[in-house]
Amino acid sequence: MKFIHIICLSLALSASSLSATVSAQTGTGYFLHTVTKGQSLYSIASMYHVSVDDIVRLNPGSKEQIRAGQALKIPQAQYSNEDGKQFHTIQAGETLYQLTLKYHVTAQAICKANPGLSAENFRIGQVIVIPAQDNAPAQTEQTAQAEPAVEKNEWRDMHKVARKETIFSISQQYGITQEELIAANPELKNGKLKKGSFLFIPYPKSQETGKTAPSSQAAPSNEELFKENSISKKQINTIKVALMLPFTSTSQDEQSRMVEFYEGFLMAIDSLKHQGVSADIYTYDTKGTTAGTNAILSQSKLKDMDIIFGPAHQSSIASVAAFADKNNIRLVVPFSPKVDQVFTNPNIYQVNTPQSYLYSKVYEHFIRKFGKTNVIFVDDGSGDKEKAEFIKGMKNELKDNNVRFKQIQLAGDIDPNKVIAAMDTLQENIFIPTSGRSSALTRVLPHLTLVRREHPHFDMHLFGYPEWQTYTQDFLANFYELDTYFYSSFYTNNLFPAAINFTQSYRRWYSKDMSNTYPKYGMLGFDVGYFFLKGLSQQGNKLEENLNRVQVTPIQTGFCFERVNNWGGFINRKVFFVHFTKDYELIKLDFE
Repeated sequence: MKFIHIICLSLALSASSLSATVSAQTGTGYFLHTVTKGQSLYSIASMYHVSVDDIVRLNPGSKEQIRAGQALKIPQAQYSNEDGKQFHTIQAGETLYQLTLKYHVTAQAICKANPGLSAENFRIGQVIVIPAQDNAPAQTEQTAQAEPAVEKNEWRDMHKVARKETIFSISQQYGITQEELIAANPELKNGKLKKGSFLFIPYPKSQETGKTAPSSQAAPSNEELFKENSISKKQINTIKVALMLPFTSTSQDEQSRMVEFYEGFLMAIDSLKHQGVSADIYTYDTKGTTAGTNAILSQSKLKDMDIIFGPAHQSSIASVAAFADKNNIRLVVPFSPKVDQVFTNPNIYQVNTPQSYLYSKVYEHFIRKFGKTNVIFVDDGSGDKEKAEFIKGMKNELKDNNVRFKQIQLAGDIDPNKVIAAMDTLQENIFIPTSGRSSALTRVLPHLTLVRREHPHFDMHLFGYPEWQTYTQDFLANFYELDTYFYSSFYTNNLFPAAINFTQSYRRWYSKDMSNTYPKYGMLGFDVGYFFLKGLSQQGNKLEENLNRVQVTPIQTGFCFERVNNWGGFINRKVFFVHFTKDYELIKLDFE
């Protein structure tokens, strides 16, 4: 049996498809980006290091609305020119091999810069990062005299090494010297050739660049190049885990939540231990400050981690993300819904779904479930604009899918006739309040429940928001009576066996109950820890390619991670609908 070593430092605790033709981009100063579901102008601008205004300037009308499948012109960012990197939209018929020739970079460099790219998704409309050209090492005068002046990254062909081939035989085949071949492929300096690898074939010193000699073999396919540059799977025998959380925050409530998250995390570790998973846990207290976070990042041991969980504060994410990127460490951000670095850092996992991505999933599931329903938006007269963006997006989605809807105001004296006038009494009707506040429900529910009681045969439902699960003490009977649905990324029914078992175990471990918060941080810590450490134990360094194979049944938190682009990280796009039925049943609808 393997054992878990828990090491506490700094703290001692007691426990898409493309719908538009992509045009050529050479020399235009911009490239084309195809909008996918959930993307906003802000998230797209973050991906490419440009401003929203830059995008709007090239795409009139985009400030009002963008749609999935729409092609946007994106300017090549100034930072890209300085850094040597640039973005490229794959054109019809282009191959990875052709891009290596066009941009004078290796297939390995392109694959490394785009960890989300594969032979399967290398298709028209995909945007990829083209890394800076590799510059040849500076030559001393003596070296220059000893070696031929071959310009690295100027080659006429690629050659796949066959069995029994040598540096000499390949040089002879292409009419170049061995020195020229080695200069274009520095890895050959040890004299070793690997069967199946690809070599750059430079122009002969005597041949003028641009006069391409006929190729002696077919260009390598995308499948061959991606296979050649894929990493081999390695198991992680003992997972090195760091938690960076504000255990001694100035906020007592935050401190309690972080301790509870950590306690749930330790329960996940214990559960995995019984399955043979071994892990070293390093716990750090950020003290809720940027200075505290930076002090932790200066510790050399942190560079050896396989995965980091945290931080909790928005102000500390940038520095931790930069550290994780530099040292190639996975970073799981469990709490913040705004992690701009996820759009440019391939090591980041954002658990709390960004608003635009969350809403797009809600709309998708709503249309699937209620696409033939009469939708009625209900304004309680309070002027609350908190859900304005959600309502606007929902209306646009309904229009795009030819779903009829209207809006009424229910304020003041109860008037069932106003509700009935908005309904299609022979069809299914669903009411969506334009505010998620409990005060709005207090004003709206009497109108709807009166209609329900006077006309029990009417087919009517109520649809709402994640925060409604905290209102059940006041409105539970109404929710059942109105056959209510609400969406959420976090949900558990306290009567579910898994929730009961966890709650009882938590009480045994810590002699206390979890705080009555949304979400419950003990369950969040358990779910997040269990998912990622189980995944690392099963998939090792191939976790990112096999996320869909990590089979776990979370208690509260759903997981459906998708990479935001070919060079960025992952966001969680899991959304549930929770249904309070007229038969007093509580059902969690999982659409995946």
